[in-house]
Amino acid sequence: MSGMTYKKAGVNIKAGDRFVKQIVPLARSTHRAEVLGGLGGFAGLFALRARKFKAPVLVSGTDGVGTKLKVAMMAGRHDTIGIDLVAMCVNDVVVTGAEPLFFLDYMAFGQLRASIALSVMEGIAEGCRQAGCALLGGETAEMPSFYPNGEYDLSGFAVGVVEKAKILDGRKIRPGDCLIGLASSGLHSNGYSLVRQVLFERAGYTMKTVLPGLSQPLSSLLLTPTTIYVRAILKLKEIISLLGVAHITGGGITENLPRILPNGCAASVDRGSWTVPPIFGVLQKEGSIGQPEMYRSFNMGIGMVLVVRKKELKESLSYLKRLRQTAYPIGEIVPGTRQVVYV
Repeated sequence: MSGMTYKKAGVNIKAGDRFVKQIVPLARSTHRAEVLGGLGGFAGLFALRARKFKAPVLVSGTDGVGTKLKVAMMAGRHDTIGIDLVAMCVNDVVVTGAEPLFFLDYMAFGQLRASIALSVMEGIAEGCRQAGCALLGGETAEMPSFYPNGEYDLSGFAVGVVEKAKILDGRKIRPGDCLIGLASSGLHSNGYSLVRQVLFERAGYTMKTVLPGLSQPLSSLLLTPTTIYVRAILKLKEIISLLGVAHITGGGITENLPRILPNGCAASVDRGSWTVPPIFGVLQKEGSIGQPEMYRSFNMGIGMVLVVRKKELKESLSYLKRLRQTAYPIGEIVPGTRQVVYV
């Protein structure tokens, strides 16, 4: 009787090694000049160019993509979920005014499926290129019996840097300042537990369903990757006095925008000032979801909210247009108690 091995227990070390070799070119395509070495070591090395800063502050963020992963598995499509993973992390980092420097991922399978893992990694590399950060390293774990067959989990970690005196924390926001909404690409990576319950469990639709008013099957709409706003925000920050930025994730505008408001300030948001993508109307109708719940569960077509001085509103919108970033003036800061008032 032969003895037990790690492979017989469900972990194939050689397959994991082959996978790492496959992703080396992907990681290399994202590298910046500050990256030292490559994949395969115990840790990633990044030489911070401190000479650019008087008082550099490192900014970190971590996130996942939630149950949007379930949708990817249902559709058998894994090429965009990696972009979502990067987006959710770097978009949190950039709201402080920080430039994302590098990204690390964690991917866990019950049994490693190299083709799926490689597809996910291609998305992660693309997200890093869009954000201008380096894919510095990561971990791919094989955990037999821990995850159901064919399923996997993802998490990501981003680190950025900002000059201490230029941190965006919302403290300079005052009544009379203006709100700019940056358009989302759709649902991004939030609210998918409700989405799946409404569309698949309640309505009985499939991934191939094309609903009236929607030009694509649900698989394409639901797996549209999260927009990465890093370049637009960092470039805008160079030409105006950006006062605050809110990433509109779970909790919607209702819960996220107040997080950057100082005491004595509220946000008046005009719900008719931007175009809401049709998928949100479908979800509201099919799930009989009330409007307050819609604005608390979903981004409703706005992925970021920027706060700028009124005198710089026109210049900001014009510059964002040149950057090909769809943006809307969606309201203003008013006296109040750190809440959103819809008009």
